[in-house]
Amino acid sequence: NSEFLHGRRGRPLAAMSTYAQEPKLFGKWSYDNITVADISVQDYIPVKGKCAVWLPHTAGRYAAKRFRKAQCPIVERLVCSMMMHGRNAGKKLMAVRIVKHCFDLIHIMTKKNPIQVYVNAVMNAGPREDSTRIGSAGVARRQAVDVSPLRRVNVAIHMMTTGARLASFRGLKTIAECLADEIVYASEDKHNSYAIKKKDEIERVAKANR
Repeated sequence: NSEFLHGRRGRPLAAMSTYAQEPKLFGKWSYDNITVADISVQDYIPVKGKCAVWLPHTAGRYAAKRFRKAQCPIVERLVCSMMMHGRNAGKKLMAVRIVKHCFDLIHIMTKKNPIQVYVNAVMNAGPREDSTRIGSAGVARRQAVDVSPLRRVNVAIHMMTTGARLASFRGLKTIAECLADEIVYASEDKHNSYAIKKKDEIERVAKANR
């Protein structure tokens, strides 16, 4: 039976079986050996199973319900965070392109898998302690509180993209280069990173308000 030999569209079945089996981000970066060393944020940095995607553009309804964004692929959350400041709102394909270039640059800079570098940056850049306002009208003071794991991931991604945006605005560097620098510095816990500087400032204020 020729249909059995050639498949339905006339392609030989042997050729069809040579297609990629495991998903790779942008067709390049493997999710295989990605580890999340910090167990507190393990559940909120999804890189396995359904969250190992070819493109960080799944068009899922992650904002429809509380905590559902924890199931959004971690790279897609970076892409969504890049679409900020009115003029960029909704331009997801542009944000995907920026992240793709950024990951290529990270690989050139570090010679490591950029997904792992980015996961390390998210783990390092989230503040572990923050302060909140206590007391109604009149005497209001600040009280130090622990930060939940989901918020640590949210704030880390937000601060990295904000730092990249500020660095590239009215500068010579492209946004992809600035984002790559920010992620690499954050993954190495260096103070050149805007996110790491902000995290330390937040934790210092919280310590003073214990």
